[in-house]
Amino acid sequence: MAALVLLTACKQSEQESVPVPAPEVGVYTVQARPLLLTTDLPGRTAAYRVAEVRPQVNGILQERLFTEGTEVKKGQQLYQIDPRTYEAELARSEANQIAARNLAQRYERLLQSRAISHQQYDDAVATWKQAQAEVRLRHIDVQYTKVLAPISGRIGRSAVTEGALVTNGQAQPLATVHQLDPIYVDVTQPITRLLELQRILASGRLQATQTDQAQVDLTLDDGSEYPLQGSLKFSEVNVDQGTGSVTLRAVFPNPERKLLPGMFVHARLKEGVQQDAILIPQQAVIRDSRGVATAWVVKPDNSVELRELETLRTVGNAWLIGKGLVNGERVISEGVLRVRNGITVKPVAAREIDLVAGFSEQGGR
Repeated sequence: MAALVLLTACKQSEQESVPVPAPEVGVYTVQARPLLLTTDLPGRTAAYRVAEVRPQVNGILQERLFTEGTEVKKGQQLYQIDPRTYEAELARSEANQIAARNLAQRYERLLQSRAISHQQYDDAVATWKQAQAEVRLRHIDVQYTKVLAPISGRIGRSAVTEGALVTNGQAQPLATVHQLDPIYVDVTQPITRLLELQRILASGRLQATQTDQAQVDLTLDDGSEYPLQGSLKFSEVNVDQGTGSVTLRAVFPNPERKLLPGMFVHARLKEGVQQDAILIPQQAVIRDSRGVATAWVVKPDNSVELRELETLRTVGNAWLIGKGLVNGERVISEGVLRVRNGITVKPVAAREIDLVAGFSEQGGR
């Protein structure tokens, strides 16, 4: 029995003397680089200009002179209203003008011979001028029988047909013209995010891409990318009390009319470039019971420590780190379950790391 106990003790001693190999972990080496920060916001398209076509005179509609859904030019005739009544009124006004002119000229000669008073002459001249104004008004009425396009754009369906009675000031428009090139994209952004962006810009951590306007990219509702880039032109001055957000308006070129009013889109606003931005894979970040972001960091002697991080936002498939890491440090992204504080590990380059982020090669310029 004594010999058996002694043999067992020797085997345990030999096993304890064999060193345990350091666990192999995949690490990602932090690289601080200029990063183009963007914000994705939902929005809807709106026509650049909208003009409702309404009649300025009363009458029977004689003819429609456009094809629904086509492009029309400013000043192009769209409808013809029966002009006969207005042409007759114009002829009567022109006749009255001639009579008033002749009377004023006759009174001018009589005034020189003192056959009439100055008051009579002044009244005749005033009547002549009134007749001239009446002729101009009748000319305008005749012109208004030709309903013209107020702006250039795409015209919709016609609300009336030939033979319909139209009236000046009617509530229903005859048709509506939308200018689609360029086109507006209205997006909403929480006021808290806007204040945060202003604070970061003021601190110098973020450099604006341009001093005058921000660039905007667009993704359509089906997931396809709109090929042309827009620019931010307008920010609402009031905050919506119900949602706590502000409206931002961007302008996009739309030469092929791919964007139509009312479409749901996603706008990507280019906020600016952050110099020396630190990104780490999302799988390297661990949340503790308090919800604090942490990561395992491999020190120069290959020992590990758990470090608290400040995560600012997600960028693609990575976290943007505000505090807790510096350039050149190594974080564990693979084999995290085999790690505990203070042990020595065998670090190797992580194999399945492909950060998707908008690094800016010109950010430092």
